[in-house]
Amino acid sequence: PPEWYEVSEWAMVTANQALKAVGLFIAYLLKSITDLFLTKPLWASLKAIFNPSLSLSVHEKYKAKTLWEKTGAVIMVVRRPGCLLCREVSAVVVLEELGIPLLAVVKENIGQALDAFKTFFTGEVYVDQKRALYGPVERYMFLSALLRIGVWRSLWRAFRKGCTGNIIKGEGLVLGGVFVIGPEDQAILLEHREKEFGDKVNLLAVLRSARKIKDGLATAK
Repeated sequence: PPEWYEVSEWAMVTANQALKAVGLFIAYLLKSITDLFLTKPLWASLKAIFNPSLSLSVHEKYKAKTLWEKTGAVIMVVRRPGCLLCREVSAVVVLEELGIPLLAVVKENIGQALDAFKTFFTGEVYVDQKRALYGPVERYMFLSALLRIGVWRSLWRAFRKGCTGNIIKGEGLVLGGVFVIGPEDQAILLEHREKEFGDKVNLLAVLRSARKIKDGLATAK
């Protein structure tokens, strides 16, 4: 009878909603537990992290401050260049249209893995051997990453986009992030610290901060 069909359909919908609610509760519980093992970030300052004497290198050394002191920059602090999650890069074209450099910093030069990363990233890539930009306190994520739903979602998202990578080359436990740094007195306009593997920065926040740099440069002229 139609009424039985309606009852069974209602029961199925209710059961699906209940399963989703339980799944969300378990995901939240696991995230809360694994957060206890994650070091809390100490927020950066140009004086503490972007020390004028800090040198970044690729084939030659650069004073770190020269990368942003005139034009500002968006700096991606990459956890591991061989990771498919770290190769999932967005908003490059938009930033180029704004005229704000998009740079990447890695903590080790691992040859072919670094060269492969450059095929996913159109900006300049630098090596921070002192790992200053990963501080002031380095933050690690270990096996707890396997329990976080967000990490698995990020892996699936990157896989669907066609990103590829490896899991063995390079140190991949120290978490990275993103900085938007303005020229001269604008200092740090945005600081994003990864909470887990694949934790993407809010692109709208990056663009808003980048526009502040552009507006500040236009006013200075």
